[in-house]
Amino acid sequence: MQLNFKSIFEISEKKESLGNQFRNKRFQFFFNKIKKLKKPVTMLEEGGKIDNEENRKLVWNNDYQITLLNIDLEHSLYSNIKTLKGNATQMSELEDDSYDLTHSNSVIEHLYDFENQSKMALEVQRVGKKYLIQTPNKYFFLEPHYLLPFFQFLPNSLKYFILTKTKLSRLKKWDQEFAKQYIKEIRLLSEKEMKILFPKSKIYCEKFFGMNKSFTAHNF
Repeated sequence: MQLNFKSIFEISEKKESLGNQFRNKRFQFFFNKIKKLKKPVTMLEEGGKIDNEENRKLVWNNDYQITLLNIDLEHSLYSNIKTLKGNATQMSELEDDSYDLTHSNSVIEHLYDFENQSKMALEVQRVGKKYLIQTPNKYFFLEPHYLLPFFQFLPNSLKYFILTKTKLSRLKKWDQEFAKQYIKEIRLLSEKEMKILFPKSKIYCEKFFGMNKSFTAHNF
């Protein structure tokens, strides 16, 4: 893993960012699991993006038939990647066990409250025969969305002030409306809560210097 000052503060969607480097490392765990499944694998990825599949080198790979589920549709040029407009908390249009695998990476913490997180957890377990659901650890010292230590435990009013009036988060002042939205939607989960949401699961702990950085619930 390559560390430099710029990579630490870049958003995770950028290839050179520290967040993307962690994501790629997690993918090794993910791929070690899914490569055991009978091919072709049908996969539903909640909140997935086409550029993530490009980074994983899963595009044009007919062993993996991928459907990306998002609130907003993304156009796909790849024969093995389809896009579907929908909500991960309510997928009634999909039948039970309709995919070999359901997967999400840092999505379930963006659902505002535990009720919505519970709905998503039930749906991914219903729709997928297997599942891999990853989320940051609430008690990891560095809040990953803002890259500030223990930021998750501050009052919302103080979060808003720091984001919009200072450049402490990612070396920039945040747009006011974007900051409000992010503060409302982010609800980090603990390992205990992940075990409640996925009671029959194994929990994989992603480590950073011996500390639990994130959790992945899975049934492999």
